[in-house]
Amino acid sequence: MEIQPARIDPIRAGLLCRCPNCGRGPLYEGFLKVVDRCRACGFDFTRLNTGDGAAVFIIQIVGFPVVFGALAVEIALAPPMWLHLLVWPPLAVIGSLALMRPGKGVMIALQMRNRAAEARNGD
Repeated sequence: MEIQPARIDPIRAGLLCRCPNCGRGPLYEGFLKVVDRCRACGFDFTRLNTGDGAAVFIIQIVGFPVVFGALAVEIALAPPMWLHLLVWPPLAVIGSLALMRPGKGVMIALQMRNRAAEARNGD
């Protein structure tokens, strides 16, 4: 099956963790394991690979408010270090895990829309 541009908005497909080709089939088998083929339209996802691209963006998106929030709280209130360790690392982990599936879904949809697999393979 030839790769077609995404038929639905990639942001919406990523946020809903749905197939960017049809918008109906699930994109993941597990937490981050992308299905080989869409159950609804049969689109082949084996040619698409986002690598660590989503993780890099998620680290930056979550890291900015966590680091600057901790800095602002330290400057304004100067709480004890144990309180920082109690608040900021769990916030970073929860934020990262919450954004990873939709972030990877958006990266897959954008890769598909921009036909990155074809450019990589020389098709």
